[in-house]
Amino acid sequence: MGPTLRRDNRSLKPAEAPARRAAFGLSLAVAAVAALIVPFAASARSIPDGRGFDTAVPFYGQAAVAKPVALQNVPQNPFMATGNFSNIHNNSYMTDTYTQAGPLGKNTSVTSVYAKGECASVTFNSKGQIVAICLLPGKPAYLTLMEPDTLKVITQLALPSVPATSKSGRANRISTRDYTELSGGYFFLDNKDRAVVSTATRHLITYSVEGSGSKQKFVVDTDVDLTGAVAEGDVIESALPDFAGNIWFVTLNGGKVGYVAHETNAVSVMALPAGEEIANSFAMGKDGGIYVVSTAAMYRFDQATFPTATWRTTYANSGVQKPGQKSIGSGTTPTIMPGGRVAIADNGSPYERIVVYDTKTGDKVCQAPISPRGKFATENSLISVGNALIVENNYGNENVQSATLGRTTIPGMTRVDVSKDGKCTTTWRNTTESAPSVVPKFSAATGLIYTYTKPKGPGTIDRWYWTAIDFRTGKLVYSVLAGTGILFNNSYASLYVGPSGDGYVGVIGGLIRVHDAG
Repeated sequence: MGPTLRRDNRSLKPAEAPARRAAFGLSLAVAAVAALIVPFAASARSIPDGRGFDTAVPFYGQAAVAKPVALQNVPQNPFMATGNFSNIHNNSYMTDTYTQAGPLGKNTSVTSVYAKGECASVTFNSKGQIVAICLLPGKPAYLTLMEPDTLKVITQLALPSVPATSKSGRANRISTRDYTELSGGYFFLDNKDRAVVSTATRHLITYSVEGSGSKQKFVVDTDVDLTGAVAEGDVIESALPDFAGNIWFVTLNGGKVGYVAHETNAVSVMALPAGEEIANSFAMGKDGGIYVVSTAAMYRFDQATFPTATWRTTYANSGVQKPGQKSIGSGTTPTIMPGGRVAIADNGSPYERIVVYDTKTGDKVCQAPISPRGKFATENSLISVGNALIVENNYGNENVQSATLGRTTIPGMTRVDVSKDGKCTTTWRNTTESAPSVVPKFSAATGLIYTYTKPKGPGTIDRWYWTAIDFRTGKLVYSVLAGTGILFNNSYASLYVGPSGDGYVGVIGGLIRVHDAG
């Protein structure tokens, strides 16, 4: 067993942690969050653990020794925040990588804070502050400003909600598979430290921060009304700027692709073929390419030829929404690789494949099966470490209850390397670690892949761990206990490494921070 876990900035042995009754079901988790929120002027509240914290193993494995890995240069999008801190997948190439070090598992502490919901999407501004969107189903989403070390919530602003009734007087029933799709889960931070949010009301709103210290607050800078381009009942899945400053957007139910022109705010939009939906974000290349995956095909768009697609290539699709997926199609945001390539995971049967395309032509470069056992489904973007691609298994994560009462999902993480001459080769498969739904990340300075895992049981106990995997071998390096109970379920929220090297994960209860004391 490794070092004693430190929680809430104090030494804490497992026997000292109070046992608490675990909530069952997301509705109970929502009620628990609502009941425990206090005004932010008061002391910040940490997330209470559920049953079993007193007996959970606080640390598996050994503290890591940094083994740096060379990382490809990702061009800086001039209209996004500097570095790898501008959106849920770090940069416009959607590589999910960091150049700086993350936690090594040395005298690690875990702290947490309630934030009126799950902080699913986290960015860092030029001051190092956290800018996040925190939300729960049936509740308002909150644009949130936090201190990165203490997790103190400086200010929050409720984002626009969908009205209860439509203009025609009928009840609004938006067809969506995940609550984050309604409230800017794929927002980005721009080059002026402003949060650009596609709201539930089909507007694209830019928020800046005014004031200083405790008097900081969010204010609206610009508001672009997209209701004329996006039909009532549809959802803006994601919005991102290209390298010329045009803000592109995609919609879920209507399968639309469009952009807001830089400076003029003129809106151009087109619909994909009938029946196609877009259930993921998209990638923006420096060459002007906009890479979008629908439930049927992979696309490249360019402003110069829009609204015609530059190319469209179908991928293997079983037509089945596997347990752990949100749509009948690829669960991955496209990832741009070096050498003019872009990659996704398909929805093939009996097993899914990593598929790599040529960015200019759309021709398939190569593909490789992710798991020969068949029980594999991913709902998270691939990590691109140069020509190496990492994919995580989310098979079995149908809803929050899939990871309650000691249950967990099918384990799996796979690395596929793509050679210069266009061959896909599986380098390793990890078949032991279960990560129900997190977006994993990679630190080039440590050589570690970070993920958020949930082992089975024991019994009906639910344990959640910040976990580090060796990039070179795929083997577990260490796992640090984040917490127990449903409030520590990340429920498709991402994992992050901040500018200071601390780790962060959005969970149903709010946000956790993982810090090495050295």
